[in-house]
Amino acid sequence: MSDLSSASERGAAPPSRALFFAVFPSIMLPMFLAAIDQTIVATALPAIAADLGDVERVSWVVVSYLVAATIAAPVYGRLGDLIGRRRLMFVALAIFVTASGLCALAPSVLALVGARLLQGLGGGGLMTLSQALVGESVPPRERGRYQGYLATVFVCSSTFGPVAGGWLTQHYGWPSIFLVNLPLGAAALAITTRLPERPPAAPVSGRLHFDFLGVALFAGFIAPMLLALEQAQRFRISALPAALALGTVAAASLALLLRHERRSPLPLLPMKLLAQGGIWRSNALAACLGAHLVSLITFLPIYLQVARGAEPSLTGVMLLPLTMLIAVGSMLTGRMVSRTGRGAAFPTFGMPVVCVLVVALALLSPQLSLGQLPFLYGAIAVFSGTAMPVVQTTVQYVAGPKQLGAAAASVQFSRSVGAAMGTAITGAVLFATLAATDPAAAHLFGAIIEEGPAALAALPKARAAVVEGEIAHAFRAAFLCIACFSALGAAMAASIPVRRIG
Repeated sequence: MSDLSSASERGAAPPSRALFFAVFPSIMLPMFLAAIDQTIVATALPAIAADLGDVERVSWVVVSYLVAATIAAPVYGRLGDLIGRRRLMFVALAIFVTASGLCALAPSVLALVGARLLQGLGGGGLMTLSQALVGESVPPRERGRYQGYLATVFVCSSTFGPVAGGWLTQHYGWPSIFLVNLPLGAAALAITTRLPERPPAAPVSGRLHFDFLGVALFAGFIAPMLLALEQAQRFRISALPAALALGTVAAASLALLLRHERRSPLPLLPMKLLAQGGIWRSNALAACLGAHLVSLITFLPIYLQVARGAEPSLTGVMLLPLTMLIAVGSMLTGRMVSRTGRGAAFPTFGMPVVCVLVVALALLSPQLSLGQLPFLYGAIAVFSGTAMPVVQTTVQYVAGPKQLGAAAASVQFSRSVGAAMGTAITGAVLFATLAATDPAAAHLFGAIIEEGPAALAALPKARAAVVEGEIAHAFRAAFLCIACFSALGAAMAASIPVRRIG
């Protein structure tokens, strides 16, 4: 560590191997904890509902974490710029570990939701600070390689989460999915001490004046917006008034937030920074990528099981290329960015290929066998990986050392909002296409979303075959919608003004 610190003080880049072992383990485990907790709970929800009851509110166990983590991201990002990121990492880890213990002890669903809110406040910090610490500790040209590593951690944890959640719940009960965070969190606290202590990039003199009103308005925008999108994904007319009301509150809060942030001397969201072309276009690319990937991961299992008749176990295996090869594409891109200094050139090439492949998925899926589809999914994943490390690297490079935290938080926020909006829009296109063709099939599709393909089993065979064909047709429209996200991402990548890094 002393060699690393002395090299940094002299202005020289520390040796690559020493830098890797000093930095990466200290940020990898906290990010793994935050990422896996977004997915590990999903497979445990039936067991939680069976044990605690309150089935109607059990989905809030997942939504509450997402809402809290999204709100917390810019708070940690801004505070990290002002008071230092290493000490905030300890705070975020302490909150996350404490909340995990409270989740395991929760006697009711409402208590579990409250503990998950607290856990999300820690998890959002772990994600943002991990990204910002790369920018703080690693030279610009090397950041692409490290962002590729972090993308690999994120993808692997997201893939591993549902499997681990199901296994732990089956053998040790649902509290075990939270208790496992205690030793992992203690290990993360221990290795975080290895990070060098650095002074804040933008220190404050005297008393810290934080933008608390900005945080309140940001929460007033994020929480209703995510809840409105969650309501929109229920595919029920009865959920529309609540979604519209929440959307109205979110829009009003956003208008007040933007007005306040432009006037605030120390804003939560530095508007001048976020308005720079290299940053807002990179964030738009992150949002499009989130919409594209999460929509595919959400709806492909339904397509494979309902329209193609694949067993649930086979569905999981078929989706492995999609979830795992993103990491391969990210790592390869990160290495090429570090080697060449070129950033946006890679998604400028990769995202149009993704768009073409998703269009092929929409048009050719019925003609491809179940054995051929994973090859197409894998190709989509590899080329999607060309964008993941480039976004963070570009944003951090443009932001500079004084606003790394705010920049890193903006990417996480953009990706989360893009994913939520993308799944809602794709679901709306799917549902609207079905409703235009067969209103009864549209109603049945809502039941399939909640109950799985078993909802088709009660239908006569002839009727089930017709509904399956109509659903397959609707999925063609949904895949074309996802291709539009990819096309928009390609346009954003091509328009990023920063073409070289370092």
